[in-house]
Amino acid sequence: MMRRDDGYEVSTDPARLELDVIHGFLRTAYWSVGVPREVVARAISNSMPFGLYDPSGRQAGFARVVSDRAAFAYLGDVFVLPEHRGRGLGVWLVECVLGHPELQGLRRWHLATADAHELYRRFGFGPPRSPDSQMFLERSAEELFRALHPI
Repeated sequence: MMRRDDGYEVSTDPARLELDVIHGFLRTAYWSVGVPREVVARAISNSMPFGLYDPSGRQAGFARVVSDRAAFAYLGDVFVLPEHRGRGLGVWLVECVLGHPELQGLRRWHLATADAHELYRRFGFGPPRSPDSQMFLERSAEELFRALHPI
């Protein structure tokens, strides 16, 4: 657990996570609109979660990492709830993630963002050095979520 002087904490303890709060944010986030709660729960259970908590112990933000803990990591679902923004908590949360002892010495980190490029650039993220050597298979979240929950 990491703690700031103002009482905010970051913890990787999955028992502390408030799934309703996390799902409540992610189901309206541009990258996961409509994501079913069970998909969020499964994603968290198969990831290293980083919960951000306010001084009262309530969920204030979240991030998760999917990694083999040897060569590769994907950083996703990073957010700070609106009422906690403006305190540098997003930067601190990413610092905590990237500084975690189990995630050191990785060759490649990946993330996707439409609006936080400046935040991640300060940590060394940028376009791939060899874009022609990287391939992705992407599926629309809307298509996947509809397949899980047909109307």
